[in-house]
Amino acid sequence: MQLVEAVVLVTGGSSGIGRAIAQAMVGAGARVAITGRDRRRLDEAARAVGAHAIHADVSREEDAVRTMHEVLATFGQLDVLVNNAGVGVFKPLVDMDLASFERVFGTNVTGAMLMAREAARHFTVRKTGAIVNIGSTASHRGAPNGTAYYASKFALRGMTECWRSELRKFNVRVMLVNPSEVITNFSAAASIPQTANPSKLQAEDIAHAVKAALEMADRGFTTELTVFATNPQD
Repeated sequence: MQLVEAVVLVTGGSSGIGRAIAQAMVGAGARVAITGRDRRRLDEAARAVGAHAIHADVSREEDAVRTMHEVLATFGQLDVLVNNAGVGVFKPLVDMDLASFERVFGTNVTGAMLMAREAARHFTVRKTGAIVNIGSTASHRGAPNGTAYYASKFALRGMTECWRSELRKFNVRVMLVNPSEVITNFSAAASIPQTANPSKLQAEDIAHAVKAALEMADRGFTTELTVFATNPQD
């Protein structure tokens, strides 16, 4: 894909991996829109990156539909959806409350589906497009306290495979990028400890992987890409 003048929508683009991806896309010459729930942080990120800000919560169907309408009204088309918005809750099963569980699935699974649905309706008509789902190495294994977050990433991986099977005949590439631990504000927001050692992955590393996957010629695509730090130290 040629990213120059391509239209890219990055959900959860206010900070962390999403913001780094938006920055990389703008740097490659793309026209970029980002979504976020925190208006102040969203607007600051959009100004800094050079992106179009759309205040939206992807877990709300009306916001997902409105986001796609705004992208098409602003840019006239969409070439790439990056499903990056995500939240995490980490609790033992015996302490898991329904509200927390549903909040994680609402963003990580339902939100990704809603955004992909709206993008796919556009892509299947145009007979081209790309969906990049930001997963996690958590989608390959279980772990203590991972009931909500790990399961949501397993579900995202499964949906990715379903969408890939459905959309290939329309020349739509559906890709999954699985980061291992990345130094962002995600851990603090999820109340889990993280040591910011420079040997660990940075958001820019995941952005690089997404950009490289997208820039492959459209006759082929990387279905799934896992990114590990070479030798991370705590």
